[in-house]
Amino acid sequence: MCGIVGFWDGAPNYDVDATLRAMARRIVHRGPDSEGYFQEKGAALGFRRLSIIDLAGGDQPIFNEDKSKVITFNGEIYNFQELRAELEAKGHVFSTRSDTEVILHGYEEWGEEVPCHLRGMFAFVIYDRAAETLFGARDIFGIKPYYYYQSGQTFLYASEIKAFLDHPRFEKRLDTAKLGTYLCFEYLPNEDTLFQGVKKLPAGHSFTFRRGELTIRPYFTIRYHIDQTKTMADWETIIEDTFRASCRAHRISDVEVGCFLSSGVDSSYVTRLLRDDMNVRAFSIGYAEERYSELRHATELAEKIGVECITRTITAQDFFDAVPMVQYHMDEPLPNPSAIPLYYLTQMAAKYVKVVLSGEGADELFGGYNYYVECLDFERYLKIPQPLRDLAGGVAAKLPDFHGKRFLTRGRLPLERRYIRNNYNFQFAELDRYLAVDYDRTPPYLLTKPYFDEAKGEDEVTRMQYADMRAWLPYDILQKADKMSMAASLELRVPFLDREVLDVALSIPSRYRVTKEATKTALRRAAGKVLPEKSAKMPKIGFITPLNEWMRRDEFYGRIRERFNSPQAGEFFYTDALNALLEEHHGGKNGGMKRIWSVYSFLEWYDRFFV
Repeated sequence: MCGIVGFWDGAPNYDVDATLRAMARRIVHRGPDSEGYFQEKGAALGFRRLSIIDLAGGDQPIFNEDKSKVITFNGEIYNFQELRAELEAKGHVFSTRSDTEVILHGYEEWGEEVPCHLRGMFAFVIYDRAAETLFGARDIFGIKPYYYYQSGQTFLYASEIKAFLDHPRFEKRLDTAKLGTYLCFEYLPNEDTLFQGVKKLPAGHSFTFRRGELTIRPYFTIRYHIDQTKTMADWETIIEDTFRASCRAHRISDVEVGCFLSSGVDSSYVTRLLRDDMNVRAFSIGYAEERYSELRHATELAEKIGVECITRTITAQDFFDAVPMVQYHMDEPLPNPSAIPLYYLTQMAAKYVKVVLSGEGADELFGGYNYYVECLDFERYLKIPQPLRDLAGGVAAKLPDFHGKRFLTRGRLPLERRYIRNNYNFQFAELDRYLAVDYDRTPPYLLTKPYFDEAKGEDEVTRMQYADMRAWLPYDILQKADKMSMAASLELRVPFLDREVLDVALSIPSRYRVTKEATKTALRRAAGKVLPEKSAKMPKIGFITPLNEWMRRDEFYGRIRERFNSPQAGEFFYTDALNALLEEHHGGKNGGMKRIWSVYSFLEWYDRFFV
């Protein structure tokens, strides 16, 4: 695990070595154990290492046998031992025990198809010295971040955007046109960022860059292949066997491995399976306000399965004090409130271990979100002809609120417009009231519609899961997990996000994933074989926070109000509208918390990067 930085510049008029080292120093938190650099002609590759595998011999950059190619790599490859044996049988000679070298020799053997052979999380770049070509790839889920920036003949890449700040060719500019999209989603649901010209390499994609020409292509595509022949009992066994194998692969390390534990079934299942094979420490976090805290459930389970559980509680003061640092490490503004307890959780865990396993990805793969159930509620209604649903929805929209109004108005819309994450914070229709800058007027549903189109032909639950895997998972959940863990120099591994586990998840019929009574049905049944019934059936509650009530306390209300009336706020927003929203919330009206927090998080982020 590490942070990578680098660039190609055909005509540098600056100190290349000093620039490369400054870029790497900016992300030293990703790799405090060692550093390494390579530069030749226009290429410059930098590396910061967090030592996990081959502690003595795994420093990067690493060369192949004749030193014609060189690699820097961020991540872990869980099938590297099998690949190494295969490559050695083909005549490749290794000089280290690291997984990094497997990618390099794999590139010699398979060329640009090498990422197709890798099981793990990764972002890497290989420089071919003879061809003067950079080749890189990102893992199929987007677990590891990969940013790039191109301006003329200059190409920059890094694990974090902030590394670009130290390059003289980088022009730091805010893309205000994307602010509307950010406010609706709480993130940007594609490869864009709020820095003009900075892009994210999409999950499952590779790139080549040669003398000013950048080519990006997919090497992996998520495709459902539903198997209707198996019973629920069959799926329970398949999930248990496959996930147990994934957890075993994900614990491979030359340093101690721990795990995160909340009250939910996902982290509980990970912890329980890990406990079968090794002594493991779990880490849990909660709030001083017990009714919001998951600590009691987590510690109860830890005691039952014989796992030491190290805990911490955080206060409202802790929460607000962390916001500037959280937004700095996030690189892009991300107002997901769960990022802050995760920040403290990773800081605590890093005092004891270098690697933790966590439960991210289970909801997207196995159908864990409660809003998937809405698809089942609409099943029969959608059989009514569209003109009749349009009529009923149009009439209902004009009437005062009544029970069933939301059902009728939403029931006339296609799935891509009913998708709850399109207007997760602000409604698109209300942006003009708040935004004082020109912004992209593309309706949010058109940004996620391509994902629904790609899963055309599948049922509604499946299509919604697919959209979540393509947008919500890489651009919110995994960004938060990576940035908050690496801020603490802690490697976070996600055994649900494994190629073999994905293959199983893409085969399970939706009736075994989501029912009107429960979510993640098959996964819960599998987990129930080794977990107490209470843990296996624990309903999805998310990483809740007391933020709604904290923001009403005068101290924190005052902090937000000060930000809302700052000169920076006035550059982008109608501050009267922001103040009105804040006053309504302070006065007891619910429903504005997420919108307030989105704006506040953006302003804190903007202050760190632009002020």
